Amino acid sequence: VRFSHTAILPKGIVSWRQRLQGLPFALRLISLTLFIMALAGPRSVLDYSEYKTEGIDIVLAIDVSTSMAAEDFLLAGKRENRLEVVKSVVKDFVTARRSDRIGLVVFASQAYTVSPLTTDQNWLLSNLERLRFGLIEDGTAVGSGLSSALLRLKDSKAKSKVVILLTDGINNTGEISPLEAAKMAQAMGVKVYTIGAGTDGPVPFPVQDMWGRMFYQQAVIEMDETTL
Repeated sequence: VRFSHTAILPKGIVSWRQRLQGLPFALRLISLTLFIMALAGPRSVLDYSEYKTEGIDIVLAIDVSTSMAAEDFLLAGKRENRLEVVKSVVKDFVTARRSDRIGLVVFASQAYTVSPLTTDQNWLLSNLERLRFGLIEDGTAVGSGLSSALLRLKDSKAKSKVVILLTDGINNTGEISPLEAAKMAQAMGVKVYTIGAGTDGPVPFPVQDMWGRMFYQQAVIEMDETTL
């Protein structure tokens, strides 16, 4: 039985236009792929260096109670409060210790960790710059500040562990006394350096009246140097 079928037709000649009709789509796909790769920004490492340094672990415990607002220091010829002066000194200290891990704890009536131990100086200094009064309920819990700093060093494997505690007042709150916290530090083998910030006698202290106007009054802020 004979019947009609396309197979008996002669094969047609395929033109270049027909062969390349899928080329524009392929080129668009390749262009899109290269564009995505360019956005990803791949890099080849030409050189790699690894440096090992042996430093110490240091935690700074800084008093941020309102008494630190007393303006009895000069900074760059301008009268500044104690906290701003401390921040300036700490910035210089951190910048000079590139091989050490440094953490930051602040305290008033309670203590909290601003930065765990880190070698990232830029991140640490940016957190230091954000310190302000009123972050914590007012008070001076020196023992809490020291014990919180010790907790940051609990798992430290460094050969030398240090807490630098800076305050301008007398411990007047907190569940842990300064001497109890000092015994904890001794048991952990942590060296504690205490620094008192402030001057003796009356100091200018900013006060806001009921209309929101600022003025200064002389205040005497006592410091417990014996316990420190």
